[in-house]
Order: sequence, then structure tokens, then C-alpha cells
Amino acid sequence: MLQKIDHIGIAVHSLTESCQFYENVLGLTCEKKEEVVSQKVRTAFFNLGGVHIELLEPTADDSPIAKFLKNKGQGVHHIAYCTDNIDSQLNQAKEQGCKLIHETPITGAGGKQVAFLHPKSTFGVLTEFCCAPKEP
Repeated sequence: MLQKIDHIGIAVHSLTESCQFYENVLGLTCEKKEEVVSQKVRTAFFNLGGVHIELLEPTADDSPIAKFLKNKGQGVHHIAYCTDNIDSQLNQAKEQGCKLIHETPITGAGGKQVAFLHPKSTFGVLTEFCCAPKEP
């Protein structure tokens, strides 16, 4: 079951410049920065009322974020929904005819399990399901 909006992902060319905006103009504090090697991206997270803003900077020209920036420019990349059962959410979406980008969850930022639904199935919005990291 979906629990809340976990974060909104925003594609940026420069974490340094965009973090300055979020800190100096909006008055938010960066909670953490992290590189997700498997996704070829660096991230920065800001918490606002329990919903995170995730800034995404590509680390390689062939990363999904680099492709997004080339095609659409900087801006909202995805909305992530926190779920207590990511496999169930994926199955439900698939049963309802959604095209899945990930048939099974992958490890994302913060070690969370994540999976994406294709925007062609979600009215143009790249949709992410995420849940707590798997216990070792």
C-alpha cells in the first residue's frame, strides 16, 4: 500500500549551483549527498515537511539523467511514492496494464529498494515506488 510521497526528483546540471539555490533562496538544509554509481548520478536531499526534494546530477553522458537533461532540460524528473510492499505495488501496476521500467526492484539512493513505471503508462509522469532497504 502506498504510504506517502517520499520525494520529488529534480534533474539538474550542477549540484553545487542548485544546492545553493535551495539553501540560500529557500532556506533549506541539505541532509545528505550521495553518489549512486549504478544509476550514474549524484544526489542531494532536502527535507520539507517529511517530503524530500532529490536533486539529481549525472556523472556520465550515458546516464538516464543526462539523457533527460539533453531532451527536456532541468526540471522535475519523477515523483516517488513510499510503499510498504514494493513487489505488490509493481504487480498491481502491471496487472492494470502499466509498463514497468523495472520488473523487480533495484537499489537506489540511501539503499532503498526502488522501481519505476514508464511515463507512457502514468500520464507523462515518471513514477517511482520505493521502500526501506532490505535487511541484511
